[in-house]
Amino acid sequence: MKPSPLNIVLVEPEIPPNTGSIARLCGATNTDLHLIRPLGFSTDDKHLKRAGLDYWKYVSIRYWDSFDLFLSAQEELKLFFFTTKVKNKYTEAVYKPGDYLIFGKETKGLPEDILGLYHDRCYTLPMSNPHVRSLNLAMSAGIVLYEALRQNSGLYE
Repeated sequence: MKPSPLNIVLVEPEIPPNTGSIARLCGATNTDLHLIRPLGFSTDDKHLKRAGLDYWKYVSIRYWDSFDLFLSAQEELKLFFFTTKVKNKYTEAVYKPGDYLIFGKETKGLPEDILGLYHDRCYTLPMSNPHVRSLNLAMSAGIVLYEALRQNSGLYE
């Protein structure tokens, strides 16, 4: 396999099928997956494995014991945070190889203190219906990842 050009980070994911679908996405695009503990499920969960089907052997997964440990090991300019709580659109960001696309847990999103600390690195996926709070985590990750890949078209050919 080629070295991974991009990274998806899930902070304390809670729903196994979302993580399984994102793992499958990562396998298909040669994207590294980072899972920040605590996880809301066991990695042996049958729903997690079912969503990833038989692609798990193609997924590079790194586990982190806390979000603080993850953040302290990264270069700030490589971090992109996604939330419903800002106006900056994900298409306004300029993604480069080695970047980290960071998504919060399904029920709460990313911690408020992180959003405040990295406000200039936070982006959203706009929605036109005000009655819909957010998109599904796996769908959001896919949309953002493919925008990053589009901007760096040579990464996935």
